[in-house]
Amino acid sequence: MADQATPNLPSRNFEATSRFYGALGFVEGWRDEAWMILRRGAITLEFFPFPDLDPLESSFGCCLRLDELESFYTACRAAGLLEKCVGQPRLHPPRVESSGIRIAYMVDLDGTLVRLIQNG
Repeated sequence: MADQATPNLPSRNFEATSRFYGALGFVEGWRDEAWMILRRGAITLEFFPFPDLDPLESSFGCCLRLDELESFYTACRAAGLLEKCVGQPRLHPPRVESSGIRIAYMVDLDGTLVRLIQNG
Protein backbone atom coordinates (compact mmCIF):
# COMPACT_ATOMS: atom_id res chain seq x y z
CA MET A 1 0.00 0.00 0.00
CA ALA A 2 1.31 3.46 -0.88
CA ASP A 3 1.75 6.11 1.80
CA GLN A 4 -1.32 8.27 2.16
CA ALA A 5 -2.94 10.91 4.35
CA THR A 6 -6.62 11.01 5.15
CA PRO A 7 -8.26 14.31 6.13
CA ASN A 8 -10.27 14.23 9.36
CA LEU A 9 -13.04 16.81 8.98
CA PRO A 10 -15.89 18.08 11.15
CA SER A 11 -19.53 17.26 10.60
CA ARG A 12 -22.43 18.89 12.39
CA ASN A 13 -24.67 16.05 11.22
CA PHE A 14 -23.41 12.78 9.71
CA GLU A 15 -26.62 12.19 7.73
CA ALA A 16 -26.46 15.62 6.07
CA THR A 17 -22.72 15.24 5.39
CA SER A 18 -23.24 11.79 3.88
CA ARG A 19 -26.00 13.11 1.59
CA PHE A 20 -23.91 16.12 0.53
CA TYR A 21 -20.81 14.10 -0.34
CA GLY A 22 -22.94 11.23 -1.68
CA ALA A 23 -24.22 13.60 -4.38
CA LEU A 24 -20.56 14.05 -5.36
CA GLY A 25 -20.01 10.30 -5.73
CA PHE A 26 -18.77 9.41 -2.22
CA VAL A 27 -20.10 6.30 -0.49
CA GLU A 28 -20.04 5.40 3.17
CA GLY A 29 -17.38 2.92 4.16
CA TRP A 30 -18.07 3.17 7.89
CA ARG A 31 -20.34 5.07 10.23
CA ASP A 32 -21.15 4.91 13.91
CA GLU A 33 -22.01 7.69 16.36
CA ALA A 34 -18.37 8.80 16.66
CA TRP A 35 -16.85 8.47 13.19
CA MET A 36 -17.76 8.33 9.50
CA ILE A 37 -15.61 7.35 6.52
CA LEU A 38 -16.58 8.30 2.96
CA ARG A 39 -14.84 7.09 -0.19
CA ARG A 40 -14.83 8.07 -3.84
CA GLY A 41 -12.39 5.95 -5.80
CA ALA A 42 -8.98 6.42 -4.16
CA ILE A 43 -10.13 9.44 -2.11
CA THR A 44 -11.01 8.85 1.55
CA LEU A 45 -12.49 11.51 3.83
CA GLU A 46 -13.09 10.85 7.51
CA PHE A 47 -15.49 12.85 9.65
CA PHE A 48 -15.89 13.38 13.37
CA PRO A 49 -18.97 14.84 15.06
CA PHE A 50 -18.86 18.56 15.79
CA PRO A 51 -22.52 19.49 16.33
CA ASP A 52 -21.75 22.97 17.72
CA LEU A 53 -19.50 24.06 14.84
CA ASP A 54 -20.34 27.46 13.39
CA PRO A 55 -19.70 27.04 9.64
CA LEU A 56 -19.03 30.76 9.29
CA GLU A 57 -16.14 30.48 11.75
CA SER A 58 -14.71 27.14 10.62
CA SER A 59 -10.99 27.04 9.92
CA PHE A 60 -10.98 23.41 8.72
CA GLY A 61 -9.67 22.56 5.27
CA CYS A 62 -8.06 19.93 3.09
CA CYS A 63 -6.77 19.37 -0.43
CA LEU A 64 -8.02 16.80 -2.91
CA ARG A 65 -5.38 16.18 -5.56
CA LEU A 66 -7.25 14.99 -8.62
CA ASP A 67 -6.26 13.47 -11.94
CA GLU A 68 -9.60 14.69 -13.33
CA LEU A 69 -10.27 18.09 -11.75
CA GLU A 70 -12.78 19.07 -14.44
CA SER A 71 -14.73 15.84 -14.00
CA PHE A 72 -14.98 16.31 -10.23
CA TYR A 73 -15.95 19.96 -10.68
CA THR A 74 -18.66 18.92 -13.15
CA ALA A 75 -19.98 16.45 -10.56
CA CYS A 76 -20.13 19.29 -8.02
CA ARG A 77 -22.12 21.46 -10.43
CA ALA A 78 -24.42 18.55 -11.32
CA ALA A 79 -25.08 18.06 -7.59
CA GLY A 80 -26.41 21.63 -7.46
CA LEU A 81 -23.43 23.42 -5.93
CA LEU A 82 -23.40 27.05 -6.98
CA GLU A 83 -20.48 29.26 -7.91
CA LYS A 84 -20.72 32.12 -5.42
CA CYS A 85 -18.49 34.16 -3.13
CA VAL A 86 -20.24 33.70 0.22
CA GLY A 87 -22.20 31.07 2.10
CA GLN A 88 -21.97 27.34 2.11
CA PRO A 89 -21.93 25.14 0.31
CA ARG A 90 -20.32 26.92 -2.62
CA LEU A 91 -17.82 26.57 -5.45
CA HIS A 92 -15.11 28.70 -6.96
CA PRO A 93 -14.28 27.69 -10.55
CA PRO A 94 -10.95 26.19 -11.61
CA ARG A 95 -8.20 28.58 -12.60
CA VAL A 96 -4.47 28.54 -12.98
CA GLU A 97 -2.94 30.34 -10.01
CA SER A 98 0.35 32.26 -9.98
CA SER A 99 2.08 29.05 -8.86
CA GLY A 100 1.08 27.47 -12.18
CA ILE A 101 -1.25 25.02 -10.42
CA ARG A 102 -4.81 24.60 -11.66
CA ILE A 103 -7.11 24.73 -8.64
CA ALA A 104 -10.77 25.11 -7.74
CA TYR A 105 -12.34 25.55 -4.32
CA MET A 106 -15.37 24.05 -2.63
CA VAL A 107 -16.79 24.97 0.76
CA ASP A 108 -18.95 22.20 2.22
CA LEU A 109 -22.02 22.38 4.46
CA ASP A 110 -19.90 22.77 7.57
CA GLY A 111 -17.66 25.53 6.25
CA THR A 112 -14.72 23.24 5.45
CA LEU A 113 -12.59 24.60 2.59
CA VAL A 114 -11.79 21.80 0.14
CA ARG A 115 -9.12 22.71 -2.38
CA LEU A 116 -9.51 20.80 -5.65
CA ILE A 117 -6.05 20.58 -7.19
CA GLN A 118 -5.26 19.20 -10.64
CA ASN A 119 -2.49 16.61 -10.50
CA GLY A 120 0.25 17.63 -12.83
